[in-house]
Amino acid sequence: MGKSVQKLTDSVNLIASKDTWIEGLATQQLIKTSELAGMHRVAGMPDLHPGRGYPIGAAFFTKNKIYPALVGNDIGCGMALWQSSLKVSKINLDKIVKKLKDIELPLDDSWSDIIQMRRNEKNIHVQGFDHALGTIGGGNHFAEFQAVDEVYNERAFSALGLSKQQLQLLVHSGSRGLGQSILVKHITEHNHDGLQSSEQSFTHYFEQHDEAVRWAELNREMIAKRFLDAIRADGNVILDVNHNLVTAKEVDGIQGFLHRKGATPSDCGAVVIPGSRGDYSYLVKPRDDADEAMHMSLYSLAHGAGRKWKRGECQGRLSHKYKRDDLYKTELGSRVICANKELLYDEAPQAYKKAQTIIADLEEAGLIDVIARLRPILTFKTNGGCSA
Repeated sequence: MGKSVQKLTDSVNLIASKDTWIEGLATQQLIKTSELAGMHRVAGMPDLHPGRGYPIGAAFFTKNKIYPALVGNDIGCGMALWQSSLKVSKINLDKIVKKLKDIELPLDDSWSDIIQMRRNEKNIHVQGFDHALGTIGGGNHFAEFQAVDEVYNERAFSALGLSKQQLQLLVHSGSRGLGQSILVKHITEHNHDGLQSSEQSFTHYFEQHDEAVRWAELNREMIAKRFLDAIRADGNVILDVNHNLVTAKEVDGIQGFLHRKGATPSDCGAVVIPGSRGDYSYLVKPRDDADEAMHMSLYSLAHGAGRKWKRGECQGRLSHKYKRDDLYKTELGSRVICANKELLYDEAPQAYKKAQTIIADLEEAGLIDVIARLRPILTFKTNGGCSA
């Protein structure tokens, strides 16, 4: 096990070197959450940052109890990587920008058949939320066209069916209003109290949760397909991994429940850990010999670069130095589409840690090997409000 594992208490590990800056409030929230009834172990990731009462970028293992508030409102949020049929060398960025002008409108009736077919295949029955299918949402959600910048592990790269020449599409979104409605209902009925595994409400929540996860996966699929359709390309999904969910898991010989709040699973193969819109993303795979490290990290990895600045204060920090128009291009030469001024500042690269710092911590902890580095070409943020 590497040096980037800090033991904060008997039940709390932090997967980050002491040189990695993490806000004190996030650490406090991590320790406080470890004191909840039924909580057995907690692990913070190097992208740990404060949330609304509970930290983001962490995994929590409980016995005989689940805490829906730890999963939060965006049940099933995750990352999907699609490889397009277009070659990076052939794309015209100005034309692509124009084609994505109305991409956030609800899907029209021409999508109805494929949506219904995929709903049936994924066993999704919930009604009333399909108007949001294919839409990204606000906050840190995005769709980003990327180029393969560098390959570090040719064998693992090829095994995934990836090509250095092809344009990639990374989609980050979740269950939108569906997940929100499930959490609101739970908070209304139970406040922030957990649910005992013997309760009927436990089973009911899990049924809703699992359906929301499947809906979130379908949402990312529809986002990817409509973006590819807009640029007149085909594509295939390389991976799709959720990082907001709770699952049954055995840890320390105990059958319990692993909550992930902004924590990417390390027990389901290759994953993408994205940077900010002006930074690289990294395709990584869990190490084959990482049993002890995976145990210490609760079988989880970082889900991104991690915020340095709170939303709402970014414009004040940046507006004296950058005009609005300056933020539509990044230091890596990529473009940004975002009509929401507040979101444009809140999601600026300066508001996030460097992705390489996060990757280095995970490598030093003995958790991952890097397969490839992906460079942003065009990042699309929602043109609407910042609702989840």
